[in-house]
Amino acid sequence: MRDTRQHLSAARLPFYYGWIVVAVAFLTTAIAVNARTSFSLLLPPMLTEFGWKDSVTAGAFSFGFLITACLSPLLGPLMDRLGARLVMELGVICLAAGMLLASLASEPWHIYATLGVLVAIGGVFLGFTGQGLLLPAWFVRRRGLAMSIAFSGVGVGSVVMMPWLQSIIGTMGWRAACWRLGLLALVVLVPINLLTRRRPEELGLAPDGGCAPTPDARARTRHADPAADWTLRRALRTTRFWWLAAGYFGATFVWYAVQVHQSKYLLEVGFSPREAAWALGFVSFAGVPGQIALGQLSDRIGRGWVWVIGNGGFLGTYVALLLLHDHPNQGLLYAMVFAQGFLGYGLISVLGAIPAELFEGRRSGTIFGTVMLAASMGGAAGPWVTGALRGYTGSYDLAFWFGAVLSVLSAAAVWRAIGLWKTASNAARIGAPVERLV
Repeated sequence: MRDTRQHLSAARLPFYYGWIVVAVAFLTTAIAVNARTSFSLLLPPMLTEFGWKDSVTAGAFSFGFLITACLSPLLGPLMDRLGARLVMELGVICLAAGMLLASLASEPWHIYATLGVLVAIGGVFLGFTGQGLLLPAWFVRRRGLAMSIAFSGVGVGSVVMMPWLQSIIGTMGWRAACWRLGLLALVVLVPINLLTRRRPEELGLAPDGGCAPTPDARARTRHADPAADWTLRRALRTTRFWWLAAGYFGATFVWYAVQVHQSKYLLEVGFSPREAAWALGFVSFAGVPGQIALGQLSDRIGRGWVWVIGNGGFLGTYVALLLLHDHPNQGLLYAMVFAQGFLGYGLISVLGAIPAELFEGRRSGTIFGTVMLAASMGGAAGPWVTGALRGYTGSYDLAFWFGAVLSVLSAAAVWRAIGLWKTASNAARIGAPVERLV
């Protein structure tokens, strides 16, 4: 009876319920992802208060990625077993607990346990991995657009939250900022995630509101082999999977390396704390139109081209940061913000769509989670390696050059994975064994 009432309520809405899921994801990522990103603002005052080495403190961010790397492959099956709502609420509890308890920290392991582990677990449940599992099931024809709108919440939240947090840090300290962010997560995210559903079928709906994708739209958006029902074991036997995993590792390495160390670097080269906070906030804000535009573009020209564009944005980011060392001026700062936000953050719009389309089937969520394990390892390595290289060489130059090269390699790896899909698709049409070709 309860399911019937839910089905009727969803059917009576003047719009497709999937857009409610998008709206919930928008607000959830706005808070959850920026709570994780706020580590960049919290790092300088923590270093000042505790006097720890850069690599020790930044390592908390990396350590959290190692923990969540183990959870990523399990998240899809966990959602199928417990339901999306319960998993999301568990993520909210972890995120809020991590921020609230961090305000009491006095030892390195306190930071590792709170901002490192608890906030990271909440981030993987509520952020790109969790939403990347949910949203592809709700849309096919407009998958790129829907996911880019949902993830643009990160940018909107950043331009609001980062200056707010920086003002709290400047007046009341980083502990007060952690406390307020934890309360915000509880008050906002607990009620809205009660609206989350795993699949449209739970409400008696079909993807895209019951509209089947047109042949042209399917050709543009699907990379999967015709009639393939991928399993994790089958995917792991393909070269395509490992190229994709390598590309995701590289992308998150360069992404989080610059995200965590950006504010500290800008302070070192002569920018004020307010300018550093502005840059961090407006990187994500610039990503709002970029993600939506590139997400919609990916529905037309393919996900691979957008992945290349996004990595090109991070390449430009690292080049601009290197130039800022000797030429700290507003023009280069604006260029860095544009390259990182408008172009680089475009990766978000195809992050979940590429694995869903390359490995379509009942186990696509498990495959996506396993790919995100590689992405989590990249996110863990990026901040730590960057901090270690900075400590060893005395500057960020070598670390930033490494990030620039890795951006190119990430683009090439995913392009190779999609190129192998084309080979596999041709094989499927003529009846050749797919595994041997991919």
